[in-house]
Formats: sequence, C-alpha cells, structure tokens
Amino acid sequence: MNTSAGDTLGTTAAPGAKAAEFTVRARSQRQIVFRRFRQHKAAMASLVVFALVVLFAFVGPLLWSTSASFMSNDIFTAPDASHPFGTDSNGIDLLSAVMKGTQSSLIIAVVVSVVSTAFGAIYGAVSGFYGGWTDTIMMRIADLFLTFPIIAIAIMLDNRFQAEASSLWLLIFVLTALFWPSAGRVIRAQVLSLKEKEFVEAARALGARDRRIIFRHLLPNTLGSIIVISTLTVAGTILTETALSFLGFGVQFPNTSLGLLVTNNQTAIEGGHPWLFYIPGIFIILIALTINFIGDGLRDAFDPQQTRVRA
Repeated sequence: MNTSAGDTLGTTAAPGAKAAEFTVRARSQRQIVFRRFRQHKAAMASLVVFALVVLFAFVGPLLWSTSASFMSNDIFTAPDASHPFGTDSNGIDLLSAVMKGTQSSLIIAVVVSVVSTAFGAIYGAVSGFYGGWTDTIMMRIADLFLTFPIIAIAIMLDNRFQAEASSLWLLIFVLTALFWPSAGRVIRAQVLSLKEKEFVEAARALGARDRRIIFRHLLPNTLGSIIVISTLTVAGTILTETALSFLGFGVQFPNTSLGLLVTNNQTAIEGGHPWLFYIPGIFIILIALTINFIGDGLRDAFDPQQTRVRA
C-alpha cells in the first residue's frame, strides 16, 4: 500500500482487473462544521421553519393585497377565507398586521444581535488580551451594566422622553445595552486562554501589533462562540421586546410588532376573540424556539471536542 501527501490511501487489484484507487480528501474546518450542523435534525428543521417565517414577514406583504393599516367594516371577524387570521376591533386584517409585526420584530432583533455581539466581542477581546488593571476595570464596567434594572430604565426613559420613546432606535439602544455585557464576558474568557497559545507568540515574534493580533488572530478563533451568541440574542431580544411592550415602552402605533400585537390584544380571550392574542403569540414562541434550536446546533457544530464526523 502506498500513500501520498494524505490524498491516496492505497490501491487494490484483482487478477485480470485494473487497480482501483481510493482517495480521501481532507475536509476543511468549514466543511466539518457544516456537516455537524446538518446532522443536528432539530436545528435543520428549525432553520427551515425560521426561513419560512422570514419569507412570511418580508415576502408575504408583497403577495397579500390587504394593508396592515387598512380599516375595514369587518370588525372582530373570525378567521375565514377572506381574513385567514381574522380581524380586530378596528377591522384591521390580522394576517397583514402579523406580517408587519414579524418584520419589525425581526429587524429589531437582528440589529440588536449584530450590534451587541460585535461590540461585546471586541470589548471582551480587548479586556482579555491586555489583562491586569485594564481587564479589571473593563469587566467591572460590564458588571455594572449587568446590574442595571433594564425594565426600570426603560420605564424611566419612557416617562422622560415620551415623544422619542416610540423610536425604534431608542429601543434598539436599550436592548443593546442589555445584551452586550454577556457577549463580552464569553469572548473575554476565550481570549484569556487563546492569548497563551503558540500562534499568538509567533505573531508577536514577527512584530505584529496588538490590534492585528486581536482582530486577525484572536477574534477569528472565537467566531464559533460569536455566531452562537448572536443567534441566541435574536431570541432574547424578541422576548424582551415583548415584555417591554407590556410596559408601554417599545414599538408604538402606527408601527407595530409582535409584542405590541400581543399587548394590545391581551383582553381578547375574555372578549371571545382569542385568535387576536394567540396568533401573534404563536409567532413569538415559534421564532424563539427555532432560534434556540439553531443556536444549539451551531454550538454543537463549532464544539472542537466533537472530532468524530459521520460519513
């Protein structure tokens, strides 16, 4: 048997037959991660469902003729052929409202996830890389943000800046302040371990500056954790936005979100119109569950201890 550079394992030959050559190509890290993720059935199913929800939110309004702001004479109509999700007390088609609400909730969640995870990752990487008093001071600041009663701050902002409180950007700012410290702590812990590795010492020996080491060597090696944190932040943001909507801080009319739809229709069950509350609530649960399953699948896929990959 002959081997060559990891490509050819060997050859076998039968009498009167040509030799059969077997080759094995080394998989890249990206291929290994993708293969592990595909083997996570719950994550793959959740990815499909989440993709359908995204299409529902962003493509659905283009295909559905009724606007989310149109008030018809059909008040409190139960789900039927003309109004699949029914209508509310203002005659607004709930299907259109849920499409628009899902769209707003996803936009808020994605923006908060990207901004908070990116800021937290850089913050944690800098803190862990320099260590010492720099690390101590930066982590105490992060701890201070973690101790803030975010709900109380939201109420205070709502009362003080009533005109601006309905702004999506203010809501995004508050939610980002809630989630970035957790991301920073996770990445900081990984950087504390990674900065002692040989590749960091080699980069130092070659004259690499601190900024290059952080952004070109340390942060790329925490990419798995960053992706997992960002996906789970999406679910956490949607649930938190729903809670804030109950307190009157969040998306306000004429805009809408899933949290606002649930809040406005919380008495619909007692009034004999349960679809107004349950349908947007189901979408909130659906998004949160699918994102959590996708996050679990990504966490398993990026786990470096999982070295065995089924063929």
